[in-house]
Amino acid sequence: MTSPVLPSNFIYDAIRADIAAGERGGRVQTRFPPEPNGFLHIGHAKAIVVDFGAADDFNGKCILRLDDTNPETEDSDFVQSIIEDIRWLGYEPAEDRYASDYFEQLYVWAEQLITAGLAYVDDQDSEAISAGRGGYGRPGVNSPFRDRSVEENLDLFRRMRAGEFADGTHVLRAKIDMSHENMQMRDPIMYRIRAVHHHRTGDEWPIYPTYDWAHGQSDAIEGVTHSLCTLEFESHRPLYDWFLEQLGVVDPPRQYEFARLELTHTVTSKRRLAKLVNDGVVDGWDDARMPTLRGLRRRGYPAAALRAFCREVGTTRTNSRQSIEYLEAYVRRELNATAQRRMGVLDPLKLRLTNWPTDADGNPVVEHFEVANNPERPEDGTRLIPFTGELWIEQDDFREVPPPKYFRLSPGREVRLRGAYFVTATEAVKDADGNVVEVLATYAPETKGGNAPDGRRVKSTMHWVSAPHAVETTVALYERLFTAEAPGERTGEALDDLNPNSRRIVEGAKAEPALADAAPGEVVQFERLGYFAADPDTPMLFHRTVGLRDEWASIQKRG
Repeated sequence: MTSPVLPSNFIYDAIRADIAAGERGGRVQTRFPPEPNGFLHIGHAKAIVVDFGAADDFNGKCILRLDDTNPETEDSDFVQSIIEDIRWLGYEPAEDRYASDYFEQLYVWAEQLITAGLAYVDDQDSEAISAGRGGYGRPGVNSPFRDRSVEENLDLFRRMRAGEFADGTHVLRAKIDMSHENMQMRDPIMYRIRAVHHHRTGDEWPIYPTYDWAHGQSDAIEGVTHSLCTLEFESHRPLYDWFLEQLGVVDPPRQYEFARLELTHTVTSKRRLAKLVNDGVVDGWDDARMPTLRGLRRRGYPAAALRAFCREVGTTRTNSRQSIEYLEAYVRRELNATAQRRMGVLDPLKLRLTNWPTDADGNPVVEHFEVANNPERPEDGTRLIPFTGELWIEQDDFREVPPPKYFRLSPGREVRLRGAYFVTATEAVKDADGNVVEVLATYAPETKGGNAPDGRRVKSTMHWVSAPHAVETTVALYERLFTAEAPGERTGEALDDLNPNSRRIVEGAKAEPALADAAPGEVVQFERLGYFAADPDTPMLFHRTVGLRDEWASIQKRG
């Protein structure tokens, strides 16, 4: 058996070089470090695939580390959802850890820096600290408390730890360089006072480490070899390295930054997504229009398609916005190979076959046609679909006065009913307002199975549902949540580009009986219409996952 060919990118090249040089004994260990203050989204999927994928490809391990250093916004429910989403995406962390596991060690290390004269307690408020940092091209100003003695700093820091001070009265800052060209190095904050209950440590800690102080040290404690981050953390790397160097950490982790995943017609800002939820624009974090993993799962996006897409877009150092149609092409490809086929009619119109036979008791004959559940997978077997003289077809599949190049049903025109018979429309029955409410037609008995023995051809094949056997369902149809390809590019606020018609609920859709057996979350193909996911909570509610047409292929041809 040949070994799989691994991707070629700058991260894998670095890992290969480290292994060849015997760095860290050839170990490869990564970590995925989300903050448990919200739900994972499509951007996180890219990071998960990179972090876990690198560990898998080099026979290493990847740890899930929950960065729970900001208790005001964190919750154990978010922790559980993150763990569930990672597993749904197809990965199993080697271990589940928390930054809070290291609070005591981080505190000891903070005292070590104070003792070395490399950290101090600052009494300024947040506004003064921010103003004192200066700006790009403009040096900062030393805090008036920067030259406190080691003894005074240790005393104040220990009293902070003991809970003697109110929120916002003191912070611990690293003493680096207030004129450094990298703003991250201008005496960054390491600890702040927060009298807030923590979901794991309770009320034990009245002070909490910042992400920048906890991140690199947590990596070092866990033995991470390759710390993989998105590009916005590139300017933070010198700070992480500085902390590790001052603490004397042996074999520190090496950080590599890659481009985050951005999609057209999509936002991943937690603030903006939270506003959509809080303002009632969407039904919740798992709304099928949301780019959260929970939303994508409800809509029917297969985990395998997300993994394949994230691998295909590659790991680079250049930020770019990927077309959402490109992602949908991967979803469509996966579902074409795995989804069961069913027939459903979203906008039903009655079709009556006037020459359909009756049995000895005068009841319409019921026939059954055997069709494949998925032509791509013979192992999925077949199903029997009932056929009678009363059928449902789509409103769009009939025109009393057909426009040019319209090949579907119209008076005098013969079409094929999928897998059943050729039929010819004879009359349109209308209501008092002139609306067509029923189409009368005749069927050709010799065309059973959808083929004519005389070889005649028709230009259209239509799906249908037997009216007496139909099950009713509700269908949610989706358009883009944001009308602009780059939401906010025009006005500076992404929410200005919200699409008020991003969802349309269709009541009273008709479907073949087999649809009632769809499991919660299962995705099926409605023939000629697209792929639809059974809602996990509401019976007979289906979300349109994606249409049948490959829009990405059309985009490529236009390009």
